[in-house]
Amino acid sequence: MASSSWQPDRKALSKKYRTNVGRLIQAWKKGMSDQEIAARLGIKPSVLYLIRQDIETAHTRVRQEQKGQARA
Repeated sequence: MASSSWQPDRKALSKKYRTNVGRLIQAWKKGMSDQEIAARLGIKPSVLYLIRQDIETAHTRVRQEQKGQARA
């Protein structure tokens, strides 16, 4: 079974969106809102939304795979 501390592929996401996704994740962990992050880092809110969706989708996929392996 995979580790419980799943981490998104920051390097691939950074390359895809041409921004430092690690900094975004750190800001989200500190409790900053998307509006604050967009203003400070100069990233469009729509891009932040897409990045968050990619991370959530990947996490959901990993959890579903873990559930399937646990059942088997």
